Amino acid sequence: MVSEILNLDGFSIIKRLGTGARSVIYLAVDEVNKRQVALKRAIYERPEDTRIFEQIEAEYKVAKAIDHHYIRKCYQLIKIRNFLSVREVLLTMELFDGRTLEDSPGMSLIDVMLIFRMVANGLHAMHSQGYIHCDIKPNNILINPNGSIKIIDLGQSCRTGTTKARIQGTPDYIAPEQVRRQPLDQRTDVFNLGATMYWALTGKNVPTLIPKKNEAAGFTLPKLVAAPKELQAQIPAGISNLVMDCVRDNPSDRPLDMNVVVSRLDILIHSLLENRRDKNGSSNR
Repeated sequence: MVSEILNLDGFSIIKRLGTGARSVIYLAVDEVNKRQVALKRAIYERPEDTRIFEQIEAEYKVAKAIDHHYIRKCYQLIKIRNFLSVREVLLTMELFDGRTLEDSPGMSLIDVMLIFRMVANGLHAMHSQGYIHCDIKPNNILINPNGSIKIIDLGQSCRTGTTKARIQGTPDYIAPEQVRRQPLDQRTDVFNLGATMYWALTGKNVPTLIPKKNEAAGFTLPKLVAAPKELQAQIPAGISNLVMDCVRDNPSDRPLDMNVVVSRLDILIHSLLENRRDKNGSSNR
């Protein structure tokens, strides 16, 4: 597969960066624009590959509609045809030197909250343009050494109010309305973000409607879910409460939008900073 792409007109491949769902991502040089890019490539090998083609095209269209420094930009979509059928799709994207949240080293609680504040801001920008991400999870948040972030993988994104024909999402972070195939809105991303925060704070996944292997099937959430503070006593009650509000079963019981999430995070971050200053002041006396 690599040898085929090395001869692609206008691009020089430097190395392979990783793999996604039925796709490979390379570090490449766009010879026309003289810039390094992340180049996503998918090849048609079996009928179900049409889905990844659809997702790559959706990612391109949504990213082009949003201009925000926390959302990874997409530059160019290239379709390669053979006998009138699209056999290969290439997407050039903004290169970002970062690691996923899942692969990032340990951070302080303040740093974790600042990361999620940036993610919430990026999602607010999407929502302002009428789109929702639908797949926020640790692997779709990149963090660079300077502490900045990029939200990636917009392939499952859709217009606010969309009812999808099939269940889409990552089982450990999926919102109930995604599984029930109900209309989706900004509160769907609130759930996905809350489930991601739950994992980041506790190392565990909040229960969702999609059961894990060897668990009984059933589309009902458990009535009692351990709050982050119950699992990690050092987590402040305010942070624990925010996470639990985000992952409520009924969307109407969650924070209305990302502005509300950001406002609550601001209060919590300010409190953490005040406590740190007080402790540092006490230790200097």
